[in-house]
Amino acid sequence: MHPLRAAGLAALLALGACSPTFNWREWPVAGTPLRALMPCKPESASRPVPMLGTPVELHMQACETGGMRFALAWADVGRADQVPAALAAWRVASLQTLRVPAASPDDPGLAWSVGVKGAPQAQGVQARGTDPQGQPVVMQAAYFARGTQVFQAAVYGARLDEGAREAFFAGLSLAQP
Repeated sequence: MHPLRAAGLAALLALGACSPTFNWREWPVAGTPLRALMPCKPESASRPVPMLGTPVELHMQACETGGMRFALAWADVGRADQVPAALAAWRVASLQTLRVPAASPDDPGLAWSVGVKGAPQAQGVQARGTDPQGQPVVMQAAYFARGTQVFQAAVYGARLDEGAREAFFAGLSLAQP
């Protein structure tokens, strides 16, 4: 086969392998050291929420594609000594939102191994539950912190695409201070 024709065929095959569903982009999260790889352009929102009895501003960025919701959320709890308790409470609240019955966020059956570049530690939680409309939903989430900022990165869906889920979590990083 002629080299130019072979190159053209290879380019066509590569284009065919690209998925228009997942349009990955590096996403810096303003006001934080977090950078993420997002499969679609996220929308932003924020609202006050009680965390450990104190109102904090919870910031969220999320988008939906391929039947999944990819979400980033963060808050500043103000004191470094409150970070572990805030992360534990957030894991509990996430499980309650999915109507996971009386689950402890430290239940080994809900844990999955996750790492976030630049985070001293991250805890992964995975669960099956129901969404607010009563439909089955699967969640995989990572909880981590830097200083007084706490973070959640999560994927939700009836089914989670393994490649998209892996790319999302592998794309999380905290810039060095």
